[in-house]
Amino acid sequence: MIRNIIFDWSGTLVDDLPAVWRATNHVLERAGRPPLSLDRFREEFCLPFLRFYERHVPEVPLSTLERWFHEHFAAAQDSVAALPQARAFLEFCREHGLRTFVLSTVRRDYYQRQADRTGLAPLLGPAYVEAWDKREWIGRLLREQGLAPGETIFVGDMQHDIETARHGGVGSCAVLTGYNTFPQLRQAGPDLIVEHLGELQARLEAARFTWPPGPDTVAGPVVTVGALILNERNEVLLVRTPKWSHRWGMPGGKVRQGESCEAALRRELREETGLDVVAVRQVGIQEWVNPPEFYRPAHFVLITYLCRVKGRAEVRLNEEGCGWQWIPLAAALGEDLNVPTRRLIEQVLQEGDAGVGVLSAARAVTVQG
Repeated sequence: MIRNIIFDWSGTLVDDLPAVWRATNHVLERAGRPPLSLDRFREEFCLPFLRFYERHVPEVPLSTLERWFHEHFAAAQDSVAALPQARAFLEFCREHGLRTFVLSTVRRDYYQRQADRTGLAPLLGPAYVEAWDKREWIGRLLREQGLAPGETIFVGDMQHDIETARHGGVGSCAVLTGYNTFPQLRQAGPDLIVEHLGELQARLEAARFTWPPGPDTVAGPVVTVGALILNERNEVLLVRTPKWSHRWGMPGGKVRQGESCEAALRRELREETGLDVVAVRQVGIQEWVNPPEFYRPAHFVLITYLCRVKGRAEVRLNEEGCGWQWIPLAAALGEDLNVPTRRLIEQVLQEGDAGVGVLSAARAVTVQG
């Protein structure tokens, strides 16, 4: 039974990815190297972080690299915020008597400032920080805190966290809220991958705190809806989500009991993008059994739609999305799309005027509406 949870800090309990990315690009620019896109940074950043710098700026001393990094990050860290499910999960741990710890590479003064600013400090136990290689620290944490490995899990967002858990003989849980993508985490082979800490809470409760909690099974296929949303320029909205391997896709989600599919679509689009839509037209049905891009086994029956934005196209993503863009429909095929979205776009383009044209006829009404 699980009685102890060790957390990574960055990307697991707080979102500091934008600040770290910008500070790292500051280092690269000071060294005369071109900056990295966020996607490439996520692909290449690793722990211990010295390996990352040895790959990109091997000629610069570590002391200089750290000075350049911290001269930028010290100011940027005020943008660091608690991840949406962090507080609720830590309160859940306290309610159920689970001991909590932090094992992180974060600098001690940064950790204290961020823990205080986010309000997470009172909910956490001892913090082992400035752990440049966590594999060398986890044994010490277990010994000093008297933790039984079989009653302990390590929750983190990077491959190094999974390696650390394995090194310490504790359970491993990877979350998709941080630095590494689903394919990277899957390659490391954790006991469990979850979208966020809220899902981990549900899995622990369902399994009565046994570990690993076993497969997340459902009674049958899950009915879902998704749509290509067009704006007044006939550009389509693409949203990037961690649970679909950070690939671009259409917004959508599950149909609730007693809810019509179109009502579910409107609700999901409003929740995920902040947009209301009109001129909704069903395009087809797709079936996906255990899609490899998705972060866990699933059987989806996906009902697909075309629709148009009602009013101004002001996108406001919820916590599920990590990026969005408007792009011409044909050009979207050049993006890194998940397979269901690529199939839908190809279908709409093959239909030609029978697809986009039907919606274009309603443009005057919908833009005013």
